[in-house]
Amino acid sequence: MPFARHKQIPTDSLLQLRQRLDRLPRKSPERARQVQAVAELYGVSSTTVYRALYAFKKPHSVHRADHGKPRVLPQAELERYCDLVAALKLRTTNKNNRHLSTPNAIKLLENFGVETKQGLIKAPKGLLTKPTVNRYLDRWHLDHSHLTREPAAVRFQAEHSNDCWQFDISPSDLKRIDKPNWIDPSKGEPTLAIFSVVDDRSGTAYQEYHCIYGEDAETALRFLFNAMTPQGRRAEPVLGST
Repeated sequence: MPFARHKQIPTDSLLQLRQRLDRLPRKSPERARQVQAVAELYGVSSTTVYRALYAFKKPHSVHRADHGKPRVLPQAELERYCDLVAALKLRTTNKNNRHLSTPNAIKLLENFGVETKQGLIKAPKGLLTKPTVNRYLDRWHLDHSHLTREPAAVRFQAEHSNDCWQFDISPSDLKRIDKPNWIDPSKGEPTLAIFSVVDDRSGTAYQEYHCIYGEDAETALRFLFNAMTPQGRRAEPVLGST
């Protein structure tokens, strides 16, 4: 095999190869030999040559200048009618997910119209057809499957530190401790809980242990005050807007 100096086949070589292949029958074994000769000349595989031939002057689909735009009436009017048809379908959906069909929705819009904030809207008879309405309902995502689809869950995340904290009070895994003198026996046995805040952006956490009796708002506020105040500590990333 000759030394390959070029990994990319020149355009004129592809053009000459295409002309030679066009003069040969479709099932002629000479076609494979011609492709193999070009592959050996440029140090590439036959698959690379076939791929280059396929991409060489590949015809592109040509559309009208108004491709994708409705021609039966202006796009704004068709969008309004499609909105009404989609609303009728959605309004008539039952528990079995059955709803009004597109032809029946068009007939209802033509014969009786739909009352909106802008007044009664009726479509001219014979203007709307089932294929046209269904095509643009699907193109504009107004079909029933898109309208009834649950929105995608998007996790919120703060843009900067201290924009959002996640506050939590959880019973501590440390079940028993020596009872301090300040515990009031009349209130029962307190719960050892861990108070924590986590910065939503950086993930930095600040925690404290407290003995509480049920939901203790006073202790929670005292903990938040401690979390937001430097109180002689070194510079920490979790400090409130003080």
